[in-house]
Amino acid sequence: MITRYSSRKSSLSHTFLNEKLKDAASYDRLAGYFCSSILEIAGESIENISGKVRIICNSTLNPEDVKTAAFANLRMKQEWCEFLPEEKYTSENSIKRLKKLYHLLVSGKMEIKVIPDAVFGLMHGKAGVITYKDGSKTSFLGSINETKSAFTVNYEMLWEDDNPEAIDWVQQEFDFFWSSPYAVNLCDFVISDLDRIAKRIVIPLKDWREDSDDAVPAVVIEEPLYRKEFGLWEHQKYFVELAFREHKQKGGARFLLADMVGLGKTIQLAMSAKLMALYGDKPVLIIVPKTLTYQWQDELKTLLDMPSAVWTGRGWVDENGYEYPADGIKSILKCPRKVGIISQGLITSKSEAAELLKTLKYECVILDEAHRARRKHPEKDPDKFKAQPNNLLGFLNEITFQTKSLLLATATPVQINPIEAFDLLNALSLPNDAAKVLGDKYSVWKNRPQSSLDYISGNLEIPTMESELWEIVRNPFPKKSENNHRIETIRNQLDLTDDTPVLPQRMYSELRLSQQQKIKELYFDDGFIQNHNPYIRSIVRRTRKFLEENINPETNDYYLDKIDLELFGENDDESLELMGYLYQAYSTAEEFCALLSSRVKGGGFMSTLMLKRIGSTMLAGENTAKKMLAWTSEGKEKLKNLYDDIFDEDDAPGEETYSQIKDLTKEEVICLEKLVRVLKNNKDTDPKYERVLQILKDGVGDEGPWKDKGCIIFSQYFDSARYVAEFLSKDLSDEKIGLYAGGDKSGIFERGYFKKESKEMIKKAVKDHEIKVLVGTDAASEGLNLQTLSTLINIDLPWNPTRLEQRKGRIQRIGQLSKTILIYNMRYKDSVEDKVHKKLSERLKSIHDIFGQIPEVLEDVWIAMAQNDEKRAEEAINKVPKKHPFELKYEQNIPKTENWQACTFVLDKSEKLKELLKGW
Repeated sequence: MITRYSSRKSSLSHTFLNEKLKDAASYDRLAGYFCSSILEIAGESIENISGKVRIICNSTLNPEDVKTAAFANLRMKQEWCEFLPEEKYTSENSIKRLKKLYHLLVSGKMEIKVIPDAVFGLMHGKAGVITYKDGSKTSFLGSINETKSAFTVNYEMLWEDDNPEAIDWVQQEFDFFWSSPYAVNLCDFVISDLDRIAKRIVIPLKDWREDSDDAVPAVVIEEPLYRKEFGLWEHQKYFVELAFREHKQKGGARFLLADMVGLGKTIQLAMSAKLMALYGDKPVLIIVPKTLTYQWQDELKTLLDMPSAVWTGRGWVDENGYEYPADGIKSILKCPRKVGIISQGLITSKSEAAELLKTLKYECVILDEAHRARRKHPEKDPDKFKAQPNNLLGFLNEITFQTKSLLLATATPVQINPIEAFDLLNALSLPNDAAKVLGDKYSVWKNRPQSSLDYISGNLEIPTMESELWEIVRNPFPKKSENNHRIETIRNQLDLTDDTPVLPQRMYSELRLSQQQKIKELYFDDGFIQNHNPYIRSIVRRTRKFLEENINPETNDYYLDKIDLELFGENDDESLELMGYLYQAYSTAEEFCALLSSRVKGGGFMSTLMLKRIGSTMLAGENTAKKMLAWTSEGKEKLKNLYDDIFDEDDAPGEETYSQIKDLTKEEVICLEKLVRVLKNNKDTDPKYERVLQILKDGVGDEGPWKDKGCIIFSQYFDSARYVAEFLSKDLSDEKIGLYAGGDKSGIFERGYFKKESKEMIKKAVKDHEIKVLVGTDAASEGLNLQTLSTLINIDLPWNPTRLEQRKGRIQRIGQLSKTILIYNMRYKDSVEDKVHKKLSERLKSIHDIFGQIPEVLEDVWIAMAQNDEKRAEEAINKVPKKHPFELKYEQNIPKTENWQACTFVLDKSEKLKELLKGW
């Protein structure tokens, strides 16, 4: 029988919902839209259902989001967090509803599935089937959603039909959607977040500073990093907790973070900086390469909701782009935010601004890419020769006295010589309060660094005399947190806290024989020098391989899901031929390089620029030749204009490069004019572009079209990237082609037409699968999450090999849709890149295995080969040890950290912002 209901005549919550759910055994519901508010009006009835309640509703998930559970869960989590439940559910009634809903979901009484809107469109068909304890059933359909307002406020119509045929029809509709491969269970995060929000307590900054047990998660849990992204991985949580815990102790946090590229060093440092900035009253200084200043600022803002300011030389620029013009150089001491970001170039040039920075006191100083701080002559015997630091290391050795905590970061703490690692740790250890790093000024680890490193590497036999071993062990003595029972026992028996890093020299003779024996057992049996030396204690390093191959005992899953890599373009038959006009153009470029190199001493970068550019795209080569021909007696200014046009602003060389070139010679002009003629007549065909188009349309081997898998295409140069993006939008007319570059150069090409867009908009379009082909400069190689793309093409190979690791890290990251990512590296046969590839092919793998990342010093190999100086190239390669000079056991099982997502104490958001908006 059909019964009709109208909210105009009676309350549907009373006359239908609660009435019909009495004595129900199960309830299947096509809800369209579901809200916990329904529990206010029918919570008791739903709880009294003896069986299951199954609800399926709409979601803004994209169909491709559900291809992997990890990504489906992330998008569902993002959708939930965008709703801002922590701000919406604050009333007593709403808290009660959340508790009820959480109980129903975890008990299994209620199951909710969501289905992407894009699969079947919005679920306007709303219906349900109620089964009673006696086996009878009824069905209904209408306009009504499963919400309180639908049943109590909106005008709704509803038809009930208990005819078996009608019931079967509605059940079939429900079963179709419930069993759809696109329907996914409500993710665990949302369910657990219901419980967290129901118990949520906001605490003021003052109370938080007094150090509650949930000090770290209280700050982290509601950051965009956790609400909109995957949060922190276990190894990242460990470092953040370690750094903040040490910051609160005597001597502060003093660590070298040396994780491999792609494991999130920036976010670990940034989160640590935020905690320290909130905990103390002094400012935070972040020193990074010029190319990363705005990248850091963007990550602080988007991932941590953290304001900051960047020093441009003309003044400070805050996170909203507002400029504070400098009133003289002393304005650098008036940063408008608690966190200030400066370029390393400010330090390396020994500027007046750098000197002024040394007059302030800091809560924390962070130096990214810290391997650039090194001594000038690492080959000299460091036990006999006083190190001459470069400007960056010299600054570090001074600023270390001005800050409570000092955090250094580099994936390659050793580039050539292990003494480089000592120099960085020595900078950490210089203040008296920092003796926990390398000991005091009498320490063996400080006074005989080369001998100490030789002990670790096994190049010297370890001392066995009691007096010598005591000096090695006591200064500095490890903390209880080393998880070694002998260390803990010794400290406990001597009543020494971790605040005493150096044990008195005389103490050994005063120890009981049993205590002396424990010292010897720690030294010999536990392998003190190999397993507990100061390098291991202060260097935190994890590799992707370690995280992918070791299981987290708390979850029984690997610390990271393994993402395999398949590489193309490496074989000789895959390199592009230099024939016809290409051969003529490249030979002319080589001739120009030789001419310039012969008269510009030490100008390796400039004299080889043409070869790098023509090896990218023919258009880039032509642009460079034309710009170089425009040089006049105002050579420096013309050269700067050249850089502004061809480089992404984030990658433009420093001022010092401009002075390398004066006017061109007659022979050089003739050479460039010839190059322009050759390229101008053939610029409509570019072999690298044609290969890119072929790979996107047809794939490589049996892999299928790469455009269907999602692809990012990298070039070092903006003009190359724009050229490729524009022409792809014409040849792939059905695709939107994204262009991601520095400054405000980003945008979208459609059918050859360009529209400027923000980087944020492009990132969102990639995430939402609206853009499947993205062309980027190296501005896209740092801090950009591109898990929806699973293939990568390098149009040109950066001469700094670190860039390749950074590029790969954009897609080889957690949440990647594919188990295997595909990468194609392009190069011309017999080009500089090809010659270097052959020269390094036997050594690259071993070098990478030794250091975990290819050292930047190998950039010298490219320059030497471009200048046909094979001997110098060999010398650059041979500087890198064939075997790691000493074995540092950086990796240890990652200690357990708490489930931060369950934290119910939350630091007051407005107070956080107020504190971070304070200027210097």
